[in-house]
Amino acid sequence: MNRKQQGVALVEFALVLPFLLVLSIVTFEFGRAIWQYNALTKSVRDAARYLSIQTPGTKIAQARNLMVYGNLGGTGAPLVMGLAPSHVPDPTWQTAGTAPVINTVTVRISGYTFNPMFATAFGLPIGSVTYSDITATMRSYL
Repeated sequence: MNRKQQGVALVEFALVLPFLLVLSIVTFEFGRAIWQYNALTKSVRDAARYLSIQTPGTKIAQARNLMVYGNLGGTGAPLVMGLAPSHVPDPTWQTAGTAPVINTVTVRISGYTFNPMFATAFGLPIGSVTYSDITATMRSYL
């Protein structure tokens, strides 16, 4: 190896390293955002499924607990960091049709904001994202 070229690889690595770290952090945060969105979507579907076999207008608190904590009792930590019962408005029941009458129940999570673990990546801001309403509607058994 030529003596003039010693250390060139180290200098190139030092120049590329910040870009690789920014790319890694952004990819990590994007993956977390998708995971949290999927967890919220699953919890909304579970609550809609639970309410679809209940008498309309009942078991609202249990469904809210199911969406936020993953259990009917409302114990433990929230499924997703930052999720609170205040993000869950009351479900709505609707009927449509005449023969047969179709009953549906709709549940939603609204106003949830994803907050990244890293506010910045080497000076580049990584902002919060407020998800649009996450809803699920299912046909009600009763």
